[in-house]
Parts: sequence; C-alpha cells; structure tokens
Amino acid sequence: MALRKYKPVTAGTRWRIGNAYAEITEDVPEKSLVEKVKSTAGRNFQGRRSMRYMGGGHKRMYRIIDFKRNKKEVPGTVASIEYDPYRTAFIALLHYTDGEKRYILAPQGLQVGAIVLAGDNVVPELGNALQLKNMPLGTNVHNIEMQPGQGGKLVRSAGTSAQLTNKEDKYAVLKMPSGELRKVLINCYATVGVVSNSDHSLQSMGKAGRNVWKGIRPRNRGVAMNPVDHPMGGGEGKASGGQPRSRNGQYSRGLKTRTKGKGSDKLIIQRKNGKKLSK
Repeated sequence: MALRKYKPVTAGTRWRIGNAYAEITEDVPEKSLVEKVKSTAGRNFQGRRSMRYMGGGHKRMYRIIDFKRNKKEVPGTVASIEYDPYRTAFIALLHYTDGEKRYILAPQGLQVGAIVLAGDNVVPELGNALQLKNMPLGTNVHNIEMQPGQGGKLVRSAGTSAQLTNKEDKYAVLKMPSGELRKVLINCYATVGVVSNSDHSLQSMGKAGRNVWKGIRPRNRGVAMNPVDHPMGGGEGKASGGQPRSRNGQYSRGLKTRTKGKGSDKLIIQRKNGKKLSK
C-alpha cells in the first residue's frame, strides 16, 4: 500500500496524509451485493440523542461480505479490488465459475485475475480458506471463525493477521495481533494471508471537516466542561481533571473491563501483556 503526502497549499492539506488507493481497480460496487443502511445519527427510536458526537456524513451503501467462505471447492476469480466505506480493509470481488459473485476481505498482495478457493482439501495459498488443522505451522491467517460454520469473527481489520503457532488435540493455538495466545477449535475456517491496507493507521485526516464527512462530529474535552457535565470538569484556570475517566466515572487507565469468569477465559493461554492465565 502507498500513502500520499499532500503539499501544504491549504491549512487542511498541511498535515494531511491520505491513502493513494493504488490497489483499487474499480470505483463502482457490484449492484447485486450492496444494500441501503439508514443512518441513525446517534438518535434512538424517539429521535432523541443517545450517542454524542455522531451525525452528518456522506451517504454509504453497505457491501455484503462473505465471511463464511462456504462456497466449497468452486474456483473464484478476482475481478476487482474495491474500497469499502464500512471497513478499514479493502475488499475483493470474486466471480465464481458457476456464475455467482461474492465479496471477500482482500488479503495483502492479492491481484486481479488470481484464483482463490475454499474447502477442506485446498492448498494453503494466499486468499484460500480452509480449516486450521490443514494449515502448516507459522501460517499467517485472518477472518478466523470462533465456532465452525459461524463465519469469520476474528482478525478482520486492515493490516492484521494471526499466526498459527501450535496444534493441540482439538484446538489450534493462534498468536493474535495484540500478542495474545489463544486457542481456537481446529475445525474452524480461516483465510490465508494478511489483511490489505496495512498503512491505514498511518493516515492523517488533516482537518476536522474530513471526520465530519465520515459522520464523526467534533468532540469536546472533559476538562473543558463544568463539574455538572463531567467528573473531570471545573477548576480555576486550566486545571487538570485528575484521574482520566469517562463521563460516567469509569477510569480510562488501568481499570480491567473484561467480565470476570467469562466462558472463553479457558481458551486464552497468555494475555497481550505477557501474563499467563492460571489453569
């Protein structure tokens, strides 16, 4: 992926670093694979604001993505690599030999004209989807199922991948992008490769207006509010707000928010901080 750094011809382009979209080959989405999504602008069914800092933004059409990869043993040809406004990664349009068309998450390096497959006896090559038990150790994967047939839930963001490190009986051990070591059922499907658009996190909007186009309104700081509006508000002059916390008082640093005794705790071998969980 390539980034584009803009010349400071205006105040908005002085700090802007945008995506060059060099991998994109098609601007218009497949009409049969898009559907309307009504924007709520942060309002509930009564029309009252229930989420702050949301509103406006450009209209978007939702692209229907095949996360299940359940079209087994049917070759699909990559027709185009496209932009998806609802996710950070790029998507690939597949034309299957039986005439069906589907979108999948595009792995890094997937080219137009490439052939991809999904199935139990598929070679673990870029873009192919197969069970974890049929992949060699060290394979980078994404779009990983948590239950067989459920569809990919893990590792779908731009530039991410998990590494298959071990196979234990009915579980495969994956090193997640966070550094966490986690067990996943070995019969779950995953797609080979790293998710595309790896430089997404290096972009800079350059001005607040670009975030407004995405439906994100300006956000004011808690320390700039009054005590009645925020726990960090008030004080004389530019007083700090003390311990950083949310509007309802929940600490933003150091507070563990994961539910205690969660059922999937037994599948986590090591946390992202390197702490091993007791068995």
